[in-house]
Parts: sequence; structure tokens; C-alpha cells
Amino acid sequence: MSTATKSNHIGRKISRIRELRDMKQEALAQALGTSQQTVSTIENSETIDDAKLAEVAKALGVSVEAIKNFNEENMISYFNNFYDNSTSNGVNGIFSPSHCSFNPIDKVVELFERLVQAEKEKVEYLEKLLKEK
Repeated sequence: MSTATKSNHIGRKISRIRELRDMKQEALAQALGTSQQTVSTIENSETIDDAKLAEVAKALGVSVEAIKNFNEENMISYFNNFYDNSTSNGVNGIFSPSHCSFNPIDKVVELFERLVQAEKEKVEYLEKLLKEK
């Protein structure tokens, strides 16, 4: 078996993506409305018709292109660089980390500053009340 055949085996790619998503064949079968045996057949198939591939991609939460372009080397590289690359869009659209449009630490600091300001205003109000008496 040549490496070209192995890398283009759609069923193996589906199987590997399913495993990386920590999904069992039974769970994928349920999402597809089919049996575990059918999923096994799909994962052993070198090619799959486009309609079925689209269904599988949707059930796995990835794009059809992500399945077609999946390769193990890219995934290893992706996971090795995951924490170093905060702007990564994932490998071929797979497992794209959800990007915050803000820095969570900045939001915590902002919240803390608002709480401090509220406390200052409360103290000023109480001091004002004391002076009036």
C-alpha cells in the first residue's frame, strides 16, 4: 500500500477525526441516525459519496474540506504549536479554538476596577451622610 493511498483514505481520516474528538462509533452512528456497523463500514471505505461525507462532517462538527485535507502530520504540528499560536485558525478548520475578541484578564481587571470605584462612591456617600449629622 502506498502512502498516497493511505493519506487519501477518507474512511481512515473520518476514524481519526472521530477519535480525536473523543467520540465512539456508536455516538457517531447515533448522530447519523444509523448503526455502529454502518459507521465501521464508512471508516473502512477508501471513498465516500459527497452527500454521506457532508453528513459525517456535520456530525463530527467539522467541514468536508477538513476531512478531505486532514493529515496526521498537520495535527501533530497543530497540537505542538497550539499554545504558542493564539491566532491559529486550526489545521484545515479542525478544532479551531474559539477565539475571544477580548483578553479575559483585561475583563477581570476592568470588573475589579468597577468594583473598587463602586466602593469608593459608597464610602464618599457614607462620609457625606456622617458630615450632615
